[in-house]
Amino acid sequence: MTPQSKINKVGIFSVQEELIVDNAGLPQASDESSMASELLSEFSSAPVEDIPEAVREHPQPSSRSWFDQRGWRWGLSGIGILLLLCLPFLLWSRSSPPSRSQPSNAAVPTNTDSNPDEIATVAQPASEPAEENPSTSLLGHFPYEEAPRSELVSITDDGSILLRQAAAEKFLDMMAAAKAEGVEIVPLSGFRSIDEQEGVFFDVKAERGQEATKRAEVSAPPGYSEHHTGYAIDVGDRYYPDADLRESFENTPAFKWLQSNAGYYSFELSFPKGNAQNVSYEPWHWRFVGDRDSLETFYRVRGTRAQPTVRLKSRESADE
Repeated sequence: MTPQSKINKVGIFSVQEELIVDNAGLPQASDESSMASELLSEFSSAPVEDIPEAVREHPQPSSRSWFDQRGWRWGLSGIGILLLLCLPFLLWSRSSPPSRSQPSNAAVPTNTDSNPDEIATVAQPASEPAEENPSTSLLGHFPYEEAPRSELVSITDDGSILLRQAAAEKFLDMMAAAKAEGVEIVPLSGFRSIDEQEGVFFDVKAERGQEATKRAEVSAPPGYSEHHTGYAIDVGDRYYPDADLRESFENTPAFKWLQSNAGYYSFELSFPKGNAQNVSYEPWHWRFVGDRDSLETFYRVRGTRAQPTVRLKSRESADE
C-alpha cells in the first residue's frame, strides 16, 4: 500500500468517524477506528524518502543570525565614527581659501577706503626693494635741523668754534688725552648755520665753476650739512697744517691717534672710504654720537639710500 492510498483511507475513516460522533453525540469505538489507528502508525513510521518532495516539511533557517546582526551594527558604528573624524577636516577645507603662491613682482591687493568691495593693486618691484623716503636725501647728503644757539658752547679761546654742550665736553677731554701722548689735535670748524652754508656751497660753486653734483662731493647743500647739528667738527694736526682738510691728513699722527681712541669719547668718522652715501673720503670730519639726541640725529635717516655722486680723484680742498 502506498502512502497516498493510506492517506485516502484515513481521510474516509475520518469522515465516517465524524458521522458516528454527530449521530450519537459521543465518540464510539468500532473496528474501523482500530484500523485507522494502525494506518496512522504505519504512516508515521514510513521513511521520509517515500514522502513526496512537495509534502516534506523543511525547517526555514533564520533570516539573520546573531553574528550577522552584530556585524551590521558594528559596520554602522564604524561609518559613524569615520564621518565624525572627517567632519572637522571637511569644514576646515571649505572655510580656508586655497593658497596661491605669488611671484615677487605680483600685484598686492589693498582695500580702498571709498568702497570696501573694490580692490586696488599696488605693483611691487621684483628685485630691488622700495627706498624709504627717497626724497629726504639730496646729492648724497641728509637733511638736519639747525642746533639752537642756546645749546652751543665754545671750544676755543676766541669763541669762534662752537659745539653742543655734550659734544664740546667730550672733544676737550679727547684733545687733552691726545696731548698727553704727544699728539696735538686742533679744531678747524664746528657749528655752521644754514645761512653760512648757503655761501659755502653756492658762492664757492660759482667761483670755481662747478656743477652741483661735483660741489656736493666736498660740501653739503644748505640744510644738509652735519655742521648744522652742532655735533660735527673738522680737525687737523698742529704739526702738519698742510694736511688740513685734505686726504693726506690720514697720514698724520693726529688721525692715527683718532682711529685708535676716538671711540672712547663717542666720536666717529662721518665719511670713511667707500661710505654708503658715496660722499668723498674725509678723514678730518668727525661727529659726536654720545647721547640719544645725537644718535637719533644721524641714524634716524640712515634707512634712506643716498643718491650716487661723482667721486673726484683729486682736489685742492674740502669744505664739508
